[in-house]
Amino acid sequence: MQAIARVNRLAPGKDYGLIIDYYGNLENLDGALKMYAGDDAYDDDDLIGTVTVVSKELEKLPQAHSELWDIFKVIKNKYDEPAYEELLSDEERRHTFYEKLSAFVRLLKLALSSVDFNNNTSEKQIDKYKADAKFFLGLRVSVKRRFFDELDFKEYEAQVQKLIDKHITTDGEVLKITELVNIFDKDEREAEIEKITGKAAKADHIASRIIKAINVKMNDDPVFYKRLSELIKQAIKDFHNQRISEADFLAKAKDHESTFFTGKRDNVPAALKDNETAIAYYNLTTEEFKESLANKGNRMDIADEVALGIDTVIKNNLFEHGKQVIDWIKNDDIKGKITIEIDDLLFDLKSKFDIDFGFDHMDVLIADSIKVAESKYKN
Repeated sequence: MQAIARVNRLAPGKDYGLIIDYYGNLENLDGALKMYAGDDAYDDDDLIGTVTVVSKELEKLPQAHSELWDIFKVIKNKYDEPAYEELLSDEERRHTFYEKLSAFVRLLKLALSSVDFNNNTSEKQIDKYKADAKFFLGLRVSVKRRFFDELDFKEYEAQVQKLIDKHITTDGEVLKITELVNIFDKDEREAEIEKITGKAAKADHIASRIIKAINVKMNDDPVFYKRLSELIKQAIKDFHNQRISEADFLAKAKDHESTFFTGKRDNVPAALKDNETAIAYYNLTTEEFKESLANKGNRMDIADEVALGIDTVIKNNLFEHGKQVIDWIKNDDIKGKITIEIDDLLFDLKSKFDIDFGFDHMDVLIADSIKVAESKYKN
C-alpha cells in the first residue's frame, strides 16, 4: 500500500502513477486491498480507483479520438485546413478543442508505451492515431497563435512534447507551443505576424491580441477602450459573417491596432491634447453627461472644463511638493476629500453653464474618475 501511495502522488501534469506488473503480481493487489479495507483505517470508498489496469484506461482512447473529431463534423471538406481554424474562432468551441485534444494525446502517449496496445492494435489504426495527433497538434499551434490564446492544460505540456518527439515527428519544434509574445513590444509583435499565413489569420491574431491588451489598459480610459474594443469585435463579426473581405478585415485590424498604440483620440479639445489622464476624465464626462450636454452648443467646452477641473483636484490631492503621496489608494481621507472637491466643482459648473448634470450621474462620474486615478497613479 505504501508503494502504491508513493507512486500515485499527484503533481502538476501527473494524474496517476504507473505500476509495472511483474509476473502477474498486480492481481494479488486485490487481496491486499481487501485485507486493508477490513481494517478501520480505510473505508471501502477510499480504495475505489486506487489501482486501474492500463488496458482499462486505454479503452477510452477510441472515444477520446471520436470526441475530438466530433468538434469538426460540420466541416464538409476534411482537407480544407483553413476551415478548421475558422470553426475555432468561437472561443468556447476552441477551448473545448484544447480540452479534448489534451485528453486524446495523453491517452495516446500511454497507449504507445503499452506492449499490449502495440501488439493488439493494427498498424493502420496506430498510424491513424499518430497522423491525427500530428494534425490536431499543428492546428493547436496555429489557432493559439491566431487567437492569441493562453496555454490551456500547461501542466501537461511536457507529456505532450515527449509524445511529439518520440512518436509523432523528428521536428518537434514545429508542433511546440511557445509563450505569448509581449504585445507591447513592437519587434515581437511584428515577428509573430510573420509566422502567420493568410490575411484572415493575421487579422484575427491582431484583433485578438489587441482585445487582450485593451483588457490590461481598460481602467486607464474606460470609455475610449470600450469603444475601441467594440469596433474590433464588430470587425471580427463582420468578417466571420462574410460582410467584409479578408483584405478589409486585415486593414481594419491594423487600423485599430494603430489607434491603440498611438493613443489617437478623435474630437478631443486642443487644451487636453497632451494630457492623457484629463482626456480619460473628458471621455467619462461626455459619456455620463451626454443627455444633459446634448442640447448645449458649447458642450465640448463644458466637458473640457469639467475634465480639467477633475484633473486639477486629483493632482492637488495626490501630489505634495511634486511627489506622489505613498499608498494614497488605501487612504480613505484623501479619496473623501477628492469626492467633496469634485462635487463642489460640478455644482459651480452647473451654475456657470446653467445645466443640470443630475445627482446620480455626478456620483458615477466622481467614482469612475477616482478609478481612473487609481489606475494612472499607482504607487
